[in-house]
Amino acid sequence: MGVGCVMVNRSISKQTLLRLPLYLNYMKQLGENTPEHISATTIAEALRLNHVVVRKDLAAVSSAGKPKVGYNTEALIAELEEFLGYNDVDDAIIVGAGKLGKALLTYGGFKDCGMNIVAAFDIDEEVCEEDYGGKRILTMDKLMDLCERMRVRIGIIAVPAENAQAICNLLIESGILAIWNFAPVHLDVPEGILVHNENLAASLALLSKQLKEKLDANT
Repeated sequence: MGVGCVMVNRSISKQTLLRLPLYLNYMKQLGENTPEHISATTIAEALRLNHVVVRKDLAAVSSAGKPKVGYNTEALIAELEEFLGYNDVDDAIIVGAGKLGKALLTYGGFKDCGMNIVAAFDIDEEVCEEDYGGKRILTMDKLMDLCERMRVRIGIIAVPAENAQAICNLLIESGILAIWNFAPVHLDVPEGILVHNENLAASLALLSKQLKEKLDANT
């Protein structure tokens, strides 16, 4: 457990969980300008968030904050990394080695988040059995064996929507317990299987709508 940390509430909302990495990334990017102590208000102002929300979020992770002093920055970073599981490296695989799959395969930031992409898999034999950014792209027939042998528990789906459910079923059969789904389709999974949907089209639509509203308000 992090420095100065006592028992805190581990039952937090999804909204809080989504904000915690923002605080962590902000503090880690300060570099030489990192202060010895940092307050919730400082973080809130830097990220343009409500300081009350940030204070409550941090209190859910650490009880080491002091009035008028704030948190020891180094200790708070360590507590956030531990809480978010960044210190525990989880192996993962990607199914689908198209443009999105290859981009995910070579993204170096995953290691900072505690995830190690072991390999990617694809049905196109022309892209298989090659190194891409130091990572292997393998044929689909090797997926189950690798997952079982390395005890991989995280699967990333980056295939077209019409193939996503079949891939999902294969991943579960191979022992995968958590799925990060980039295909724009709902996946049917048994109870106990975790699924997070990353719908890029929906996110773009929301961003476009918000931009239109902003432009309309300024005219």
